[in-house]
Amino acid sequence: MSSAIRNKIRYYRFMNGEMTQQELAERTGVTRQTILAIESDKYSPSLELAFRIAAVFQQPLEEIFSYHPEENNLSKEK
Repeated sequence: MSSAIRNKIRYYRFMNGEMTQQELAERTGVTRQTILAIESDKYSPSLELAFRIAAVFQQPLEEIFSYHPEENNLSKEK
């Protein structure tokens, strides 16, 4: 099941000196696997982690993450 939360983590990692998933993980206090899962829309971060990720990139939360409830509803109907 895909998440209704989308993100621009990969874009912002690239725009920040091609930051690795490991670097972002270390700066936010999670594992690289967690960053990978969030980035690939397989896992939705906690609100606290979402804020920490946004803070690393010095961007507002809604610039990094967006919510698309209609996509989640469509996947449930299938």
